[in-house]
Amino acid sequence: MTEATAVRPNSKISATPQILYRVAMPQPESHLFEVSLNLTDWKSPVLDLKLPVWTPGSYLVREYAKHIQNFTATAREKPLLWHKLSKNHWRVTTTDLEETITIKYRVFAHELSVRTNHLDTTHAYFNGAALFFRVPEWEKQAISVTIVPPKPEWRVTTPLPTLDEPNTFIAADYDTLVDSPFEIGCHELHHFEVLGKFHELAIWGKGNVDAIKMIPDIQKIVQVEAEMFGGLPYEKYLFLLHLSSQGNGGLEHKYSCSLNYPRLGFRAKEKYDHFMQLVAHEFFHLWNVKRIRPKALEVFDYDRENYTPSLWFCEGTTSYYDIIIPLRAGIYDVKSFFNNLSKDITRLLTTPGRLVQPLSESSWDAWIKLYRPDSNSGNSQISYYLKGELVSFMLDILIRDRHNNKRSLDDVMRQMWQQFGKSEVGFTPEQLQQVIESVAEIELTDFFNKYIDDVEELPFNRYLEPFGLQISADMEDNAAPYLGIKAQAENGKEVIKFVEADTPAAIAGINAGDELLAINGVRVQATHLSDRLKDYQLYDKIQVSVFHQDELRTYDVTLADPRPNKYQIVPVDRPSATQQQNFQAWLAVPLEAAFD
Repeated sequence: MTEATAVRPNSKISATPQILYRVAMPQPESHLFEVSLNLTDWKSPVLDLKLPVWTPGSYLVREYAKHIQNFTATAREKPLLWHKLSKNHWRVTTTDLEETITIKYRVFAHELSVRTNHLDTTHAYFNGAALFFRVPEWEKQAISVTIVPPKPEWRVTTPLPTLDEPNTFIAADYDTLVDSPFEIGCHELHHFEVLGKFHELAIWGKGNVDAIKMIPDIQKIVQVEAEMFGGLPYEKYLFLLHLSSQGNGGLEHKYSCSLNYPRLGFRAKEKYDHFMQLVAHEFFHLWNVKRIRPKALEVFDYDRENYTPSLWFCEGTTSYYDIIIPLRAGIYDVKSFFNNLSKDITRLLTTPGRLVQPLSESSWDAWIKLYRPDSNSGNSQISYYLKGELVSFMLDILIRDRHNNKRSLDDVMRQMWQQFGKSEVGFTPEQLQQVIESVAEIELTDFFNKYIDDVEELPFNRYLEPFGLQISADMEDNAAPYLGIKAQAENGKEVIKFVEADTPAAIAGINAGDELLAINGVRVQATHLSDRLKDYQLYDKIQVSVFHQDELRTYDVTLADPRPNKYQIVPVDRPSATQQQNFQAWLAVPLEAAFD
């Protein structure tokens, strides 16, 4: 870990300091955590404190320090001098004689996501990176945390082990503290076992979730993934679920995961299946990225970006498995598997940025692009989740084809686990390629050059053909000629959110952010745009009127060819006996039955 600005403890330190945190929330309606840090046996003339700028698993500098306020430092009830050296670095001047240093501060917590902090009258939730200071050079020291709930009925749930004192927990080191979220309140708490290991499901919020139905499906997912890797590398695991109005996401931890999902998103089968994919995704991270991780993430640098070209494997391959695992667990069938895969292929093939940004660059630039989309993102970038998933799919069926379904991407994951995950030694991009090549028994430099380090189209049909499958580009009946914009209603206006590069709209000069008004002088709404365009033919010239920064403009636009609106995986015409055998060996169902 790089510590360019940290001061190393001097030779006068004669004892290891004890690090004790106390987290209170006496007025939860204020959204302010009140945090105390006691350092006993501190004998250095300075104390450096640093708050992370990001949290592992979410590759964006989030500037957690912006929420810190009311910072004070005392010793023996006397104030100590302190100042900031950078945005996230506090330095306290002490003396050689101090025995206990007390740091107090407040943290504003009003962002409900899996990677931030949230406190209100119903609960408290926090991530270690967004709440706890790091003491440079003492990151390996054990850290105790005492929680002081505002109400006696509020309980504390965390993957950390408890100490004898009430609501007090111990983290083996700072990395473990960062990796251990806390939920405090009157949440539901369910217990279950899988393979003799203890699991908890904590649920906060109101919604239509049915824990009695959900837990058996979670157990199936845990079982399937455990069988793949040969067991579970823990004794206890926590699933923490927040039911929110519009949330949808997760964050993996070594002994837990945080999940945020729409509160009413569990009754409809498709939405419920999507949630189970989220569970499968975050739980798969238990191996892939929490233990099997790139060299660049072997030791976290919490002060700055940690760059790697391999997030396509960490997140993209995990995204591929979050489609497969529910199938293997019997939560949905092969038809649903292909529907989900087809939706993602559609997303890829309708994103122009796939031909601009290589997959490895998407990983490298996650810190400045993926989590900060703008009006040109669709034209200039591609998600390493999405394309990484589909590259992983291609690698899986490539390996299966070469080895008659006796090997697969599963074998890559197992070898990565044995070689890097168990010992938690980071892998390099070259080592990852070598493992995939050793399982496939084929040299893959050309594959990596084209589909990971360059922007050549993924040749799905070439890889699907041995299994009797192909991609079908579907065009809706009476498809509209192509204009090249996406618009939506926003605050009573029809706002153009995206203009695809090199399309009729872009060539004419229409901009994202313009307010769409009319076509050929007649008002048009975003929801009716496609229907309106169906009134015209290829190469027809139309006039599109917009407000551009409140200035009325009308553009002459020549419409282009209609575009496919959906891509689907379908059987080839008259599949051969070999293709049918390959398909059944892959997915354990006949080819024709999968598409009934």
